[in-house]
Formats: sequence, structure tokens, C-alpha cells
Amino acid sequence: MYPEDLKYTREHEWVRVVGNKAIVGITDFAQNQLGDVVFVELPEVGERVKQSEPFGTIESVKAVSDLYAPISGEVIKVNDALEEEPELVNKDPYTEGWMIEIEVKNPDELNNLISSKDYEAYIKDQAK
Repeated sequence: MYPEDLKYTREHEWVRVVGNKAIVGITDFAQNQLGDVVFVELPEVGERVKQSEPFGTIESVKAVSDLYAPISGEVIKVNDALEEEPELVNKDPYTEGWMIEIEVKNPDELNNLISSKDYEAYIKDQAK
């Protein structure tokens, strides 16, 4: 249910690291909880993000929520498609609905994230 090649935050973001680059989005659980996504506010290319701090917001028919950086670094790419089609986050949160790409500053921060298996257990625990 949650791709095993990703790392997760307890705030429901995921990160896919390839070399020194990290692609970031929100989990299927998060998009499901939000409902229909109507707007995504993302940082500009060149901005720096810091692990566990907000990097943008996501607005749905239910709520506006902060997006938290799973890892620190410089934003090198933004998914511009979300400006016109924010619903891509609902349709495909792990591929087309990605949000930002970061040049990783400190790879050791990945140790602060959780595995797919641990994330799934965390969600089940929250539902109790």
C-alpha cells in the first residue's frame, strides 16, 4: 500500500532519494484524509527548506494544511502541473502528484524518517 522504496514522516510526507536528490510528496493516506485537493502552494526553485519545517500548504475542500519538509536542502524543481491540476495529488500521490525536488544537504537526516512498514503501523495506531 505504501511504496517500500520511500521514507516517510509522521506528518504524512514521503521522500524518494536518488543520489543527492530527493523527490517529496504526501502519502495516499494524507490525500485521502484531506479529500479533494483544490490548491497547492509550493516554494520557489532556489529556496531552502529545513527538515520538519513547513515548505508550503495544501488546500482541500475540508481544510488547509501545512506541508513539512522530510529533509533539508535547496529546492531544485517544483511540480508546476499542480498549479493547473492540484487534483493530481489525489489521483496519483506517488508519481504525478509529487510536489518538490530537493538537493539533499545532509543525507544523515534520512535516519530520522520511517520505513513503509513503520509508517503503515503508525497509521493503524493513529486510527485506534
